[in-house]
Amino acid sequence: MIVVAGEALIDLVPQGTGALAVLQPALGGGPYNTAVALGRLGSPTAFCSRVSQDAFGEALLDGLRQAGVSVSDVQRGTEPTTLAVATIGEHGSAVYSFYVDGTADRLFTTPAALPEGTRAVSFGTCSLVLEPGASAYEELMRTAAAQGVFTVLDPNIRAGLIPDADAYRARFTSWLPSVSLLKLSEEDALWLGGTPREWLAAGPSAVVITQGGDGLAVFTRDGAVHSVPGEKVDVVDTIGAGDTVNAALLHGLSARDALSPQALVTLGPDGWTRLLRFAARAAAITCSRAGAEPPYAHELEG
Repeated sequence: MIVVAGEALIDLVPQGTGALAVLQPALGGGPYNTAVALGRLGSPTAFCSRVSQDAFGEALLDGLRQAGVSVSDVQRGTEPTTLAVATIGEHGSAVYSFYVDGTADRLFTTPAALPEGTRAVSFGTCSLVLEPGASAYEELMRTAAAQGVFTVLDPNIRAGLIPDADAYRARFTSWLPSVSLLKLSEEDALWLGGTPREWLAAGPSAVVITQGGDGLAVFTRDGAVHSVPGEKVDVVDTIGAGDTVNAALLHGLSARDALSPQALVTLGPDGWTRLLRFAARAAAITCSRAGAEPPYAHELEG
């Protein structure tokens, strides 16, 4: 079982240009997209979050169920669902404005235990910023790591939600001893201001950096760097691409029985290259579609 912990929200995606373009609601949130992608790839997956009882919340849960993701560990609340208004740039990149005050997902509380058989837990995005839920997810991360569970962190920076950048950077650094695999975008790395070698020295066994259309690279404890180019595709938008990479990495590591810090060290050049190519291909398919629509396993066969 792979557990994905974090927010589920509704993306409002413009269907045209201009400030008053019609907005199409879409299921979203970085952790949510990661869970759906894992389910579509065929990995046994559970979602750990707090979701509203409103109509958007019910739609979010239905999306998880349709992807084969367990929702038995999802907390519920009467508060509204978080909304993220997307603006799509010239090359398909998305920028978000968030409506988060008093919403259900930020009131998440730490569960008493992870689901039975949990092999890995993935964390990231808004859920690690918005209190009081952020502290609850942080506690879950530290507890999971202390129990020997493989942990993945994708900070997926949303700068507009971070009131004190320096405080967040310090907090991010404090998480690293509890992280097995750190994945982040090139833009996130620049915003955080550190380097892969500095982050590796603090805890993770590997750091994966996505570089948009230029592909992915991994930095490992033994000093090696392995990279692959991006897959060529007509980009509709990049919504959910990084989340798909998270899922593809976790799915691929699980298939190789490599969900442990020790196994990451022994993957070697061939293992990492195959894994990164798989992730690049999965992300490219997501980018070829509107909104966060990660691929199914049969679309990646061969």
